[in-house]
Amino acid sequence: MITGPSGVGKGTLIRTLLERFPQLRLSVSATTREPRPGETQGVDYHFLTRAEFEKRLQNGEFLEHAEYAGNQYGTLRSELDRAAEGLVLEIELQGARQVRQALPEALQVFIKPPSLDALRTRLIARGAESEEQIARRLDVAERELAAEHEWKHVIVNDRLEDAVDQLASLVATLWDEQPRGDSQ
Repeated sequence: MITGPSGVGKGTLIRTLLERFPQLRLSVSATTREPRPGETQGVDYHFLTRAEFEKRLQNGEFLEHAEYAGNQYGTLRSELDRAAEGLVLEIELQGARQVRQALPEALQVFIKPPSLDALRTRLIARGAESEEQIARRLDVAERELAAEHEWKHVIVNDRLEDAVDQLASLVATLWDEQPRGDSQ
């Protein structure tokens, strides 16, 4: 499980991690936010209406869920059913706390930016949100960064290569400690 503020580079780190560990699979989260340019339904997210999200929530279909920057996000239990081992969750802080309660044995990593100014620059560079949305995400990020002490593993994403190496090292250590069947 990988968490951290919006714009910190979780997605980029995870994509690189999946290249290094092809046996891992990324969980596809559900959200009520609108797709960004280039995002694909069922690949980047399960894009749901608020009504669809609420119905699935009432039916107990989520492992975790939370509201973030005005939108709902969650991990569908069906994602866990598709890959019991080797599943990477890219998840916001509220949801990560819920997953930690449900799956305390999971590797839990907090990604943080080198500074709030660097985070602001990254959010602006994405070019996907209004100034108001960016301000809201930065307000949330400040609160999230205050929770970094809750995490055993904290990685500062200043230089991408260094952060990926640290994350890959954590995964490799976990993989070595837990046998994955007769072929590994």
